[in-house]
Amino acid sequence: MNPYLFAAAFVAGFGLDFFLGDPPSLARYHPVVLIGRAIAAFEKKYLNPAASDSDKKTAGVLLWATVVGAVFGITFVVYLIANSLGPLVGFLVSALLCWTTIAARDLDRQVARVARLVKLGKLDGARRALSMIVGRDTDELDGPELCRAAFETMAENTSDGVVAPLFFLALGGALGLGPSLGMAYKAVNTLDSMVGYRNEKYEFFGKFSARADDVANWIPARLTAGLTALAAHFTLGTGGRSYDCAMREGANHSSPNAGYPEAAFAGAVGVKLGGDNSYGGVTRPGRVICAEFELPNPDDISNGLELMWLVGVSTLVLGVVVQLF
Repeated sequence: MNPYLFAAAFVAGFGLDFFLGDPPSLARYHPVVLIGRAIAAFEKKYLNPAASDSDKKTAGVLLWATVVGAVFGITFVVYLIANSLGPLVGFLVSALLCWTTIAARDLDRQVARVARLVKLGKLDGARRALSMIVGRDTDELDGPELCRAAFETMAENTSDGVVAPLFFLALGGALGLGPSLGMAYKAVNTLDSMVGYRNEKYEFFGKFSARADDVANWIPARLTAGLTALAAHFTLGTGGRSYDCAMREGANHSSPNAGYPEAAFAGAVGVKLGGDNSYGGVTRPGRVICAEFELPNPDDISNGLELMWLVGVSTLVLGVVVQLF
């Protein structure tokens, strides 16, 4: 495909997400849902609970290679076939594929809903809404802790759900691979979310998927932090503080990547994040990020969501530049 045409499809995909998000009526056909079903099916085939730890690791690598390889290959074949049918078909299919990798609108809707319910004092509703987007226990969280969880999810998923897909889509376009790398990234990310846990079942089987996700998100997480500081400089006047927080406290997280966007957003808006969280009734201690501030409130979340969109648009512009120049 002509690089200018794919760049236009890249922008169109972002536009479709901005205006439509992920329509619930099409949820069962969404590529990420289909990837999740494939992972579940292959997990049953490859995971033997009685196998040795070494064999479980090998099976986990095989699962990862099968799913990521299939997603990349199928997407690339679809892209080639679409382009063989003419520029218009190629453009439309590419735009649709790009659209399905980006999750900015749904992230905005879900996080804003939690903030709105907290602001109205409907904490039970906020807890239910939050439980749809986080893995931690939400039943006992008060307003500030609900806002903290929502803010952290917003910051982390600005990297995972917005910047990283755009980064890999742009890279794919620059290499003439179309949306294949972007869709392969979604497979990597979905594998981590499904099997990348440190528990009895997945400790060894999911280890490769977890590490691969860490590698895939290394650059996007730090790019997110830098773009957040830039956006904060022009909107809130806190770019320096955002950058300082990211550099100083980005490593204060159990994840090698999530701390950087969280610290950048925390410094930009002026909120405290991190600390202990409960999962399945078990408390996991965590380090505090930007302890000099207070926990976020609904208005802080609104400021954070504005930054999220600015970061997304900035990544989009950089992606177009990478593809064309």
